[in-house]
Amino acid sequence: MDENNQWCFACGPRNPIGLKLNFREENDTYLTTFTPGPEHQGYDGIVHGGLVSTLLDEIMARYLYAKGLNAVTAKLEVRFRHPTPIGRELTVSSWITGRRGKMYELAGKVTLPDGTVTAEGKATVAVKGDD
Repeated sequence: MDENNQWCFACGPRNPIGLKLNFREENDTYLTTFTPGPEHQGYDGIVHGGLVSTLLDEIMARYLYAKGLNAVTAKLEVRFRHPTPIGRELTVSSWITGRRGKMYELAGKVTLPDGTVTAEGKATVAVKGDD
């Protein structure tokens, strides 16, 4: 990770209150895991919806960053399917669904260990500069 992004809330290792996510790519899917604690809740026992949205935004936009592209989210849609519980490991994944010029379409999801999808996302991500 370059020096400019060390303080990213989602993945920055220097951010003392950040999520410190680590990522990997498998079969054209970008993945991370995260176990939310009580400090991440909205209602008792449930991860705050804004944080669920943050996880989806990060996994989708960062996938292009991992491919060497300087990209930012232009549009984000989140569909909450089930409450996301705290204290359970979440798998957050994304994949590219399309491209029009410098605009990429991606999809993502948050999944519990039993396979339950708690949230799904769609994003339009814009590549800045030359690609």
